[in-house]
Amino acid sequence: MTIDLTGRIALVTGASRGIGYFTALELAKAGAHVIACARTVGGLEELDDAIQAAGGSATLVPFDLADMNAIDGLGASINERWGKLDILVANAGVLGVISPIGHIEAKVFEKVMNINVTSTWRLIRSVEPLLIKSDAGRAILLSSGVAHSCRPFWSAYSASKAAVEALGRTWAAETQKTALRINCVNPGATRTAMRAQAVPGEDPSTLPTPSDVAKTLLPLLAPEQTETGKLFSVRDNKFLDYPLPE
Repeated sequence: MTIDLTGRIALVTGASRGIGYFTALELAKAGAHVIACARTVGGLEELDDAIQAAGGSATLVPFDLADMNAIDGLGASINERWGKLDILVANAGVLGVISPIGHIEAKVFEKVMNINVTSTWRLIRSVEPLLIKSDAGRAILLSSGVAHSCRPFWSAYSASKAAVEALGRTWAAETQKTALRINCVNPGATRTAMRAQAVPGEDPSTLPTPSDVAKTLLPLLAPEQTETGKLFSVRDNKFLDYPLPE
């Protein structure tokens, strides 16, 4: 199925590498103008080159998601320039450490929660009015299987992604009578730098690439996609139900 996103504005966080990079590229290839956010300027510039080579367009926004004031100002800047936002891909996140709960330093735990949870909430608050203005706003929040498996030694990351899913489900319930559709995504084990950090002995050639995952995510961001408040499993290529309150 060919997905046409011509004229649509898409915001992608963590766009300088991995799943964020390739999702931004796929969105641009489909015709969307991509607002690419990340800390790493070099990675954003490489993305911009790839998008231009594919005939697309992008606006680069280098900033750290720990800068909450910058997140708050992002919505206002998008509104001033485009007046709306059609697509949000909240992809950026940090792993922290793989460690027993009692051995995690407070500053590490707090950073994981700040970047993965608090910044996601600030981002939602900043851009929700713009997504509501779209005729078919679409948002996905990147989660992880450990939000449910609660894998030993992954406590900080696991708890943060469970919180992200709670935010997504609540947001979907609050907006279900609008044109905005919101879902969480479990990309599964993917050949990324974060995965290599978490599981250093794993053979990366056995894992799907970020490009593979991005191609699977693209249909979730199309106007034709109408599911909301669910968890999408990339590995299973299907939605898993999160019953919404009546």
